[in-house]
Amino acid sequence: MKQRFIFWVENYFYDPSVFERLLSYFLLPFSALYCFVVYIKYKMTTPENMGIKVISVGNLTVGGSGKTPLVTAMAKEYDNVAVVLRGYGRKSSGLVVVKEGGKILCDVQTSGDEAMLYAKKLKNGVVIVSEDRKAGIKKAKELGASLVFLDDGYSKHGIEKLDFLIDVKTPNRFCLPSGPYREKLWAGKKAWILKEGKDFHRKVVLKNPTQKMVLVTAIARPHRLDPYLPKEVKERYYFEDHHDFSKEEIAEIFKKHRPDSLLVTCKDYVKLEKFGFPLSILDLDVHAEAWIFEKIEAYRLH
Repeated sequence: MKQRFIFWVENYFYDPSVFERLLSYFLLPFSALYCFVVYIKYKMTTPENMGIKVISVGNLTVGGSGKTPLVTAMAKEYDNVAVVLRGYGRKSSGLVVVKEGGKILCDVQTSGDEAMLYAKKLKNGVVIVSEDRKAGIKKAKELGASLVFLDDGYSKHGIEKLDFLIDVKTPNRFCLPSGPYREKLWAGKKAWILKEGKDFHRKVVLKNPTQKMVLVTAIARPHRLDPYLPKEVKERYYFEDHHDFSKEEIAEIFKKHRPDSLLVTCKDYVKLEKFGFPLSILDLDVHAEAWIFEKIEAYRLH
């Protein structure tokens, strides 16, 4: 039931039917109230200088946008860097240092899938999960970081930072609950808008391919993967974002289709590797344009 509802919401926001469009118009008064409250919250917040340069990469809408590979592409270019994020889907709470000194310090249940992906992709970076982003940034500074990347940090208006926003295409431009927008780009709030295919580009590498693969993935709006799937993939299993896989449900897929391997994203891999099944990986890396790093350098030196 939960999975079906989440997928319905994604369709409602990003590919609405006629009925769903009518529903979104019906909910507009609630959206106006929501937007007003969020705007007042923004206006009443004063950014705090954290004593360390903070780069935020986010998007204004709910759902996936490619933040994780983009932050990875940015962060790997710097030394003494830290990534701070909330850690959606983790089985822990509070502040957790996921990686420090080149060592991963917890399991994926504790860190959440995105934080573990950062920990594996960034060889020497610090990775911290914390609902309180200010606490996470302060901890990163204590651990020797000289630059912090904040995953999904646009709404953290109480933090002085350089904001990048990924432009997500959607025909629905309304705020919640009529549309997917958590916030708007408020007047007076400066942010650099990044468009896929122009400001950053995806590079997809298929690792450990086999002749018969079944796609298993738990990312937001999983149909985004369709253009990158090889022809060998005939069956596809989509789970809700941050789904906590069980060994039994994966074993059932193998029993039903008898594939040579499961095709997964890196975000899925960090949760599935412990089960011991053969996995092929759809590794999505990102190339960011030079002007983005020029903006970061100018901000660092300011």
